[in-house]
Amino acid sequence: MIRGWYTGASGMRAQQWRLDALANNLANVNTDGYKKDVTSFKAFPELLLRRVDDDGVYQHPFGSGDVAPMIGKLGTGVELNELFTEFEQGALKETQSDFDIALDGKGFFAVATPWGERYTRNGSFQLGKEGYLETKEGYPVLGEEGPIQVKANNFQIDKNGQIWINAAYADDPEHLVSRENNTWEDTTLLDTLKIVDFDVDRYLQKQGSSLYRSTDVSGAAHIIENRPRVVQGFNEAANVDPVLEMVQMIEVNRAYEANQKVIQTSDSMLGTLINQVAKV
Repeated sequence: MIRGWYTGASGMRAQQWRLDALANNLANVNTDGYKKDVTSFKAFPELLLRRVDDDGVYQHPFGSGDVAPMIGKLGTGVELNELFTEFEQGALKETQSDFDIALDGKGFFAVATPWGERYTRNGSFQLGKEGYLETKEGYPVLGEEGPIQVKANNFQIDKNGQIWINAAYADDPEHLVSRENNTWEDTTLLDTLKIVDFDVDRYLQKQGSSLYRSTDVSGAAHIIENRPRVVQGFNEAANVDPVLEMVQMIEVNRAYEANQKVIQTSDSMLGTLINQVAKV
């Protein structure tokens, strides 16, 4: 019965971890480039139950255990095995802003921060005070040659992530030959977006502000060979399905209540046993 307390408590604790992940996913359903968190659990080793005394069998632990009648298995609880990020592609939504860039495929933008290079899928950028392409938090977006310095209406990014500028028509977007095909008159290649990948992106660590940092398990960042399609004027939506998250939240609530009942029942049984034994 006391074991039932710990089994129920471990189940409640596991559902708390799951609820935290679901709540965080729902809170970021409108965050561009957000990738949902997923929890996985593992069970503690199960106990194989046998009858201790059945017509003289299993009186001695050694040598007679295999012939004792089996009752079944008893679960001894569950624990959090892993909390990881699922990097499924999110839907692309059009914004018509030159500073919004989405990745259609696997990969990450590289960003310079005070803590070193970090990585993001959130391509909602802006033009900084010094003319650099930056995140909303003011961190410079990196090209393969360093921070990217542009001006409004004078740059276009093609599907390969190459940044083209035309200084002569910096303030005159009418000279854009084809916005759809990202072509200008007399363009000059400025730089190429630094798009990286990892050996095991599942083990990247979230740092807040839509940023990720590499870990020993994920491996160091490297320039991606099979580059994703870069789409300017679009943002990538979060890969969170609100309906599915709400359904799972209801499941968590019911599982939590079931584990509460296990603890309450075990406590009631133990109380009855003590009271009965005391009377005897």
